[in-house]
Amino acid sequence: MKKLYSLLLAMLVAGGILAGCGSDSTEQNGQQTKESEQQAEFPVTIVDASDQEVVIEEEPEKIVSLIPSNTEIAFELGLGEKVVGVSDFDNYPEEVNDKEKIGGQEFNVEKIISLDPDVVLAHNSGAHNSEAGLEQLESAGIKVIIVNDAANFEEVYESIKMIGQATGASEEADELVNDLEEKLASIEKQAKDITEDERKSVFVEISGAPEIYSAGQNTFINNMLELIHADNVVTEEGWPKLDEESVIERNPDVIITTYGYYTDDAVGLVLKRNGWQDVTAIKNEQVVDVHSDKVTRTGPRLVEGVEELAKAIYPEVFK
Repeated sequence: MKKLYSLLLAMLVAGGILAGCGSDSTEQNGQQTKESEQQAEFPVTIVDASDQEVVIEEEPEKIVSLIPSNTEIAFELGLGEKVVGVSDFDNYPEEVNDKEKIGGQEFNVEKIISLDPDVVLAHNSGAHNSEAGLEQLESAGIKVIIVNDAANFEEVYESIKMIGQATGASEEADELVNDLEEKLASIEKQAKDITEDERKSVFVEISGAPEIYSAGQNTFINNMLELIHADNVVTEEGWPKLDEESVIERNPDVIITTYGYYTDDAVGLVLKRNGWQDVTAIKNEQVVDVHSDKVTRTGPRLVEGVEELAKAIYPEVFK
């Protein structure tokens, strides 16, 4: 009988050991499969905004961003620790203050090369003025990705996915785009309750008197206004300079300022302008300052910008 117990015990122990080995083997195989899947993402070939094919052999460990919108996308994708350099204009998220600054519109090529990045995230808005510098970076063996200058939300989503693909964060990019699409769809759904009679005319002031510049047609801000069923009183293209008489004649229901971050009491200055007392927005005190970066930077916070505009223009709808 003792021999029988000993035999059963030995079988149980052996079975346990084998089961444990099997579990370890399964876990190891699973880990290897996961690592293989991650490695399989590279090399990747990206056709960037300049229509150039860029081949990235391995997942980047160091990233330099030449423009704030690219930086915000990279951080939102969880790549903050990999970002080693940002532009002088970067101010979000707070962690960018601890990153090396590589210059403004004229970036410091030598500084970037010294940071030894695997990838530099450039931008189509300034690429034509920086061809020589970008070529120097490429000659130094650094991969340069020129991200598109997005003019609508679909193109912002493309920017996010391009950066995700280039950095090994494609899954995170897809999740971020889905999240932004859902939030934007929710805003658009609320905007459908605004009837034609309830639509408001809006003047968006990018810089204040004496040189007043505004957001006109074919700008992202105009696109945002359309999404929330608001009418832009500026029919000119781009970012026109307007005289005060012209704005008064257009008589907007709402005036939006975007420069409160560098001008004390931007709203108060507009409300006190001489000769503007009969403008509907002034009479009803419908002058609101919104966060400039959220309505001008083509990155993840643009949806927050749409929300700010919506609440400023239709507070009774977007509570």
